[in-house]
Amino acid sequence: MALLKLTGLAAVCALTVCAQSAPVVTTSSVTNYTPISGKERGKWFVLSTVGPESLFLSGPWSAGWGILVDSPKEYPRNWEGFGLRYGMRLTGVSTSNAMEAALGAAWKEDPRYFRMGSGAPFKSRVKHIIVTAFTAPGPDGRYRPAYARYIAYTGSNFLANTWRVESEADWQSALSRVATGFGGRLAGHAFAELWPDVRRIVFKKP
Repeated sequence: MALLKLTGLAAVCALTVCAQSAPVVTTSSVTNYTPISGKERGKWFVLSTVGPESLFLSGPWSAGWGILVDSPKEYPRNWEGFGLRYGMRLTGVSTSNAMEAALGAAWKEDPRYFRMGSGAPFKSRVKHIIVTAFTAPGPDGRYRPAYARYIAYTGSNFLANTWRVESEADWQSALSRVATGFGGRLAGHAFAELWPDVRRIVFKKP
């Protein structure tokens, strides 16, 4: 059940990322990179936390999944429980994003996702999606370990143990949420990378 929960949340909790166009993007660097500004970092935080995808897709789906698998058991499986689960997810996401934005500013890490685009081989794009879930561009545009993200995911989920219900307030649950966070990052990157192509093919839109 834990594996199903992790897989389901990873597939649908696509954190909203600010996908940017760049002339050349590889798994090692972003060519012609312009460092993220304070305003852009703030925009990333807002959209990732309370953007349309977070509020109307990831949030409802996460709460619905919690009702389906009856997790946490302390919450009722009704609209009240839906609201409690929705609010708990939003609290965790906002805490994590705030930590990543603040630490990333101090360490000059860019939390945005940069697409490779349809001109790149599909295998390269998949590799890029995976690698960039754990790395971030530095001020020179080269990808490096995303330490701010590591600390934000870990710190926010262990901190959340202080306000979560008893069945989710242990270190095992915190580690599971950390893994879910990275799974959600992978899903978000996949959506940002591939959705423009799907939209163009299915809906005939540029």
